[in-house]
Amino acid sequence: MASFDIVSKVDPQTLENAINTVKKEIQTRYDFRDTKGSIELDKKSNVIHVTTENSMRVKHIEDIIISKTVKQGIDATALDFSEEEFPSGPMIKKDIKVKAGVDKETSKKIIKLIKDSKIKVQAAIMDDQIRVTGKKIDDLQEVISLLRRSDLGLPLQYVNMKS
Repeated sequence: MASFDIVSKVDPQTLENAINTVKKEIQTRYDFRDTKGSIELDKKSNVIHVTTENSMRVKHIEDIIISKTVKQGIDATALDFSEEEFPSGPMIKKDIKVKAGVDKETSKKIIKLIKDSKIKVQAAIMDDQIRVTGKKIDDLQEVISLLRRSDLGLPLQYVNMKS
């Protein structure tokens, strides 16, 4: 039986490189001159902490983060900007979560999508990944192309292809 796993993960070193290039760009840009702010990457909880003076600068920093992560090869949908910014004294803080793993709701959507396609494979949820098994590799490749066409709001990688 052939199988592969569907996962969603971001390489921590690539993410760190992207955040370092964001820091360098903020230091060199004229519109960020004389600003008191910082960008920190918390590797354990996969959160980017942004601190600056006003919400306009937060939006500019978000745009820079998106552009630099895309240039590093990280999908922009891996970043969760939904959390609101909050004041902390004279500064404004915002936490940007980095999505890692396929959550339960998305897993159910993926499995429903696979079952509705009538491809002869079985899909099973295993913690934060999905294992897809089938008799033919062609069926597995058809599942991969189906998932690439669908918009799930999460960057997916297909690993451990075994025949």
